[in-house]
Amino acid sequence: MRHSPASRRHFLKMMAAAAPLGVAAPFALQMATLGSAAAQSAPTGYKALVCIFLFGGNDSHNMVLATDTDSWNRYFLARNTGNDPIALMPPGTPAAAVGSVSPVTARTVTRSTPEFLGGVLPITPQTPNPIPAGTAASTRTFGLHPAMAPLVQGAASPWNAGRLAVVANVGPLITPTTKAQYVARSVPLPLNLMSHNDQQSIWQSGAAEGAQRGWGGLMADTMLAQNGSNSVFTAVSANGNAVFLSGATAVQYQISTAAQPAIQPTAAAASTLYGSAVAAQALSESIRDTSGLSLFAQDHAAMTRRAMDSAQALNSAFATTSAAAIPAPSPYVNPVTGLVEANTLATQLMTVARSVAAAPVLGVTRQVFFVGLGGFDTHDLQNPTHTNLLGKVAHAMAYFDGVLGNVGGLNMRGAVTTFTMSDFSRTFSSNGDGTDHAWGGHQFIMGGAVRGRDMFGQFPTVGVDRTGFSNPNMSGNILVPTTSVYQLGATLGKWFGLTDAQLLTIFPNLGNFSLRDLGFMA
Repeated sequence: MRHSPASRRHFLKMMAAAAPLGVAAPFALQMATLGSAAAQSAPTGYKALVCIFLFGGNDSHNMVLATDTDSWNRYFLARNTGNDPIALMPPGTPAAAVGSVSPVTARTVTRSTPEFLGGVLPITPQTPNPIPAGTAASTRTFGLHPAMAPLVQGAASPWNAGRLAVVANVGPLITPTTKAQYVARSVPLPLNLMSHNDQQSIWQSGAAEGAQRGWGGLMADTMLAQNGSNSVFTAVSANGNAVFLSGATAVQYQISTAAQPAIQPTAAAASTLYGSAVAAQALSESIRDTSGLSLFAQDHAAMTRRAMDSAQALNSAFATTSAAAIPAPSPYVNPVTGLVEANTLATQLMTVARSVAAAPVLGVTRQVFFVGLGGFDTHDLQNPTHTNLLGKVAHAMAYFDGVLGNVGGLNMRGAVTTFTMSDFSRTFSSNGDGTDHAWGGHQFIMGGAVRGRDMFGQFPTVGVDRTGFSNPNMSGNILVPTTSVYQLGATLGKWFGLTDAQLLTIFPNLGNFSLRDLGFMA
């Protein structure tokens, strides 16, 4: 089939206009380094990092809790207030029936109140956490939100099997910062603390909104050569565009959670354009015939061809490897309503698991992934909203841990490390039925190479200042971090294979911290 130069130009122009719809063109500008795809033997030394970003600012004070008597009393005092108190129930509290009166709070129980869920789920870190100043306890005990049972219940759960750890009180820091220094502004502080856009960017890149490169992408830069001709699959997002994956050279490949892009026009017999093989063939011929086009149009067509080829390579890998055998997540049940609903985070992690399974065919040995879940900006209605969100996180992470245990007969848990990040944590006191923007918070690390069933970093003193008590870790309602996101990232990067020099380049402020490896990776 032949087309006039004008008709080809028109076809290319229509493709460019279709970019927002996710047809071929979104991939086009990202594929400059793609070579031909060829099946290869299973890579040796495969490793992947998976970032789970909790958009909106996760209230980690209700995700990981100190449950020793002194800490719990201060927690309950600060959060068992307002028109819809957000304080969870102490460990061992049975779930209360709807309509009953709680013996703990004397309130009538509804499906949305914490009493309905029962007590927080006890966890016992292998290493006793240091007792901070202002905490009157001989030992500290901890628990997780009751909606996170899949992570901690049963011998095979990530926590009990030693594949899940907590990193306490993490946040963006330029240099170690005390409460007094924060109040006096006597040390450099991250820009625009408590701003959603800026803090999301700083967590992902180290710079405020407008940053061009993220530390996941910069790590991917160091691995492009190792991944050979299919290095385009080094940085992969299942959650749209993320600065976290943008490197100096690496460009993120955005993959659909449906696994199949809308357009697959290659020479393969199964290629379709919205279901039509004839249309696919016509498009393929138009794109590949560049005679009479300008140099710019030829370059655009070449990039589009590479985009098509990359999509075909990925689809072939998904279809012909153990990727096809990765099961879908089990149905997610909202712990508040009792109804089945979608869990997009679990679906994204299914796509990541299939990408991990496809790695041997694609010939890649290092990958960085990005997934995410929104809705964590819980200024109001926190009880039902946050419970459901943490339920989704636990369901998705437990599913991902499970499927990685058998990828084509191989246990890939030790090759994949998953970690959470969020804009910030929330204010410690309730605002009546929710919480507001704050700073430091707690994060999860999961994987077979993780020193699991443990806690890293210093879990802070709990409670807000009041007469006779001054919290050394909290200014007003805001927790001042004691561990920097750069320390967390450097620990992950070291396991991923980066040198100290590379880590100092990616995290320029890392040199301000005496401890660069937090120790949570084996």
